[in-house]
Amino acid sequence: MTFYTIGEVAELCNVNPVTLRAWQRRYGLLKPQRTDGGHRLFTEEDIERIHQIKRWIEGGVQVSKVKALLNEEADDQQSGWHDHQAVLMQQLQLGDPAVLRSWLAEICQQHDAQALVKHLFVPLRRRLHGQQSALASMLSLLDGALIAHVAITLAVARRKAGRDALLVGWNSGDATRLWLEAWVALEQGWRCDVLAHPLVQLRPELFPGQTLLVWCGEEPTALQKNQILAWQQEGLPVSLLG
Repeated sequence: MTFYTIGEVAELCNVNPVTLRAWQRRYGLLKPQRTDGGHRLFTEEDIERIHQIKRWIEGGVQVSKVKALLNEEADDQQSGWHDHQAVLMQQLQLGDPAVLRSWLAEICQQHDAQALVKHLFVPLRRRLHGQQSALASMLSLLDGALIAHVAITLAVARRKAGRDALLVGWNSGDATRLWLEAWVALEQGWRCDVLAHPLVQLRPELFPGQTLLVWCGEEPTALQKNQILAWQQEGLPVSLLG
């Protein structure tokens, strides 16, 4: 087994040693081994975990929330979702939209939308975010297939009874996630239309007569929560998703 010093890990992962120590001491995110002299030693698994932590933080998650999300990823490995993620990655590497659509249709018949979003699509999309062109291409392919699948599902649902709503993103920065949340809301009895692009400023009065379902990302700010509560107290039909 190969071991790395904290200085080597800092250089490999582009993370300041002070930050690595904080992740260990304050947040319990890392558990490096120690030499007899008390110096930290990191393994390849530790380095991969650091990259996972970086992906969460760069995606807008507060560092204090990362440990719980890492534990969820570990649970996904034990429950078989990690295997589904690996198969989906293989489908994306083929670069064939028709093959991808067929696979998505099959997996979507086997699991409900909330489980698929939480354990399959969101984790894999996070892994695909990056500067490499191959990753960007696979993410774009996946997002296109997901939006198309959800759009068809929502269109079919409008023929049935349900509560109508407009799903709006508010400073979320992720248009694809709006469609995934609309899919989850559909299973909860909503018939959603989706505002295609997240809004920087949300003004419910611009959508008279509409029930608004608002997606603010994984971590809505205190300001957003308080504003939505204020709108609700005014009698406006605005609800926070997530």
